[in-house]
Amino acid sequence: MSEFYEKVKERMIRYAKVDTQSSNHSDTVPTTMKQFDLAWMLKKELEEIGCTSVYLDEEKCVVYGKIEANDSGKPLGLIAHMDTAPDASGTDVRPWVLENYDGSDIVLNSEKNIVMRTEEFENLKMYIGQDLILTDGTTLLGGDDKASISAIMTMAEYVISHPEMKHGLISIAFTPDEEVGGLARDLDLARFGCPVAYTLDGDHLGYYEDETFNASQARILLKGISVHTGTAKGIMKNAVDIGTEFLSMLPKYEKPQYTDGREGFYHAVSFSATCEIGEIVMIIRDHDAIHFAQREDYLRKVAESLRKEYGEECITLQITPTYRSMKEVIDRVPWMMDNLIEAIEACGVEAKSLAFRGGTDGSALSHRGLPCPNLSAGYENAHGRFEYVPIQSMEKNVEILLKLAEICAR
Repeated sequence: MSEFYEKVKERMIRYAKVDTQSSNHSDTVPTTMKQFDLAWMLKKELEEIGCTSVYLDEEKCVVYGKIEANDSGKPLGLIAHMDTAPDASGTDVRPWVLENYDGSDIVLNSEKNIVMRTEEFENLKMYIGQDLILTDGTTLLGGDDKASISAIMTMAEYVISHPEMKHGLISIAFTPDEEVGGLARDLDLARFGCPVAYTLDGDHLGYYEDETFNASQARILLKGISVHTGTAKGIMKNAVDIGTEFLSMLPKYEKPQYTDGREGFYHAVSFSATCEIGEIVMIIRDHDAIHFAQREDYLRKVAESLRKEYGEECITLQITPTYRSMKEVIDRVPWMMDNLIEAIEACGVEAKSLAFRGGTDGSALSHRGLPCPNLSAGYENAHGRFEYVPIQSMEKNVEILLKLAEICAR
């Protein structure tokens, strides 16, 4: 047990109790005002441990802080998100610690008979002998991404309290609304003041990501003609039929449930229609930029073929970019990945790369000019009632961040 154990445990439990759930059904910034509860807490804590340039954007809910350089060397930026996912409740989170886990099923809530079973959650076997922070089975925990915040804050506190440690500028930011597609859009790069950064987000300690999906959203607007069914012949155009035909023309096995690894897909998020009007919402994903462009073009061809059959006004296709893979940006600064891999392995952890089947804040930030790969936080079962965080994973992430700062200073 290192000197970081109690600090990351205390922080994770304290942060988890703050409800910061974001919302898909809000047009405010941030999407929920309760995210400010943690933001103000973190601002105060950054000031107390001695960070400089501490600032909370009271309009955008972004927290900033710096540790000024005491030596030459490359700067280091660290970013994590404050919100928790809307997939499960984040209200009245009751974290507790199971010490020296023995590998058996875990009773989260005896009163409600909520049990986390090893046959369903096989990764539990990876943490035998470790100490797990869990919930009572009625809420998520919020390790995504409060485990990262706990590690960053503990690392920052150590650096400031050990002035003999040589390091370049360390810039820190905590952002809202990642879980609902915020993608750190309100991070002020000038105020952040660092030319490179790493996000911390994801499960499985030691995993890093320098590649994500390319992503777009497609909205297909359907317009039919409704008349009485008794006199419909030659007149009616049913928007339900048009939408169904559109979906049937997509490749059957290029969907999330049939793909993994670097395979892309089309995913119909929703389809609602009457005879007269309808809408399909879809997402398009692919790691390969050329294949991704081909997917978007295929949707255009499908829409055009239906226009020829049903009329120009029957279908309108709108494609909106969501994020792009960070890889083409990260590849321009190879030392970032070299340093990260060296730091992970120097701390006795196997460094594993993952082409992430999703997007991160770093995807958007990289294409805004801030190269930003990702280091996993070490939580498990995110977004659900069976989420947990091994304390040893957070403890090890503090060590990795300290080693990364040391390597950058070198």
